[in-house]
Amino acid sequence: MTSQRDYNAELDDSHLSANEKYVYGFDYDVMHPYMIKSFKPFFRPGNLLELGSYNGSFTKRFLPFFEDVTCVEASDAAIAEARETLGDRVKFVHALFEEVELPVRYDNIVLTHVLEHLDDPVGVLRRINDEWLAEGGRLFLVCPNANAPSRQIAVKMGLISHNTAITPAEEVHGHRNTYTLDTLERECVAAGLDVVHRSGVFFKALANFQWDRLLKTDIVSPEYLEGCFKLGQVYPDLCASIFLMCETGKAMR
Repeated sequence: MTSQRDYNAELDDSHLSANEKYVYGFDYDVMHPYMIKSFKPFFRPGNLLELGSYNGSFTKRFLPFFEDVTCVEASDAAIAEARETLGDRVKFVHALFEEVELPVRYDNIVLTHVLEHLDDPVGVLRRINDEWLAEGGRLFLVCPNANAPSRQIAVKMGLISHNTAITPAEEVHGHRNTYTLDTLERECVAAGLDVVHRSGVFFKALANFQWDRLLKTDIVSPEYLEGCFKLGQVYPDLCASIFLMCETGKAMR
């Protein structure tokens, strides 16, 4: 993230087609609950820092678990929208990750679908490891998966050139990288973090815009969604998103 970028514009879906959006109903209704389900067994008592809170839709899911929540967000428009919903239950900081100075360390840090937007991902992960994680704290890191079946199908259809390619729609929304489990772990290790847990969130063979249409029907049951979540834990490399839970590296403890 750099000061030359327009973060409000990167989050704007108003001029794009249904399959080029920044977020989908699938994100809100399926991925967000299953991310929380994936995180919950690893939560530490104490406070939580969310890096990149967007409009607060995911932030509000942490409120039943944490009384002390801080969010750092580069888009002032997104913060304004989040404040309308969350009020003073969350502390918002309008700043870039590379520049922000935070007054305390955090027992839980969440970075979901954000790292792929960063110009210097290892630099930000290093700040998490060196400056922001409390002793015994945990980082919950989630990124879209380059090897998701939906993406691999798009390659076979000729819609994108290769699994880790950045599509035009992703570029509009500020994507800089597309991660696989091994390349995501590489970034964490380079930053000094200790990767403790690796997993995936939700087996996914359809694109987000296709899921949005499907979820408006009665074809998909809650049991089917739960089955996709459980299958994703067996095959993390075929999930919609990849998930690493990290702690500070041994040298930093």
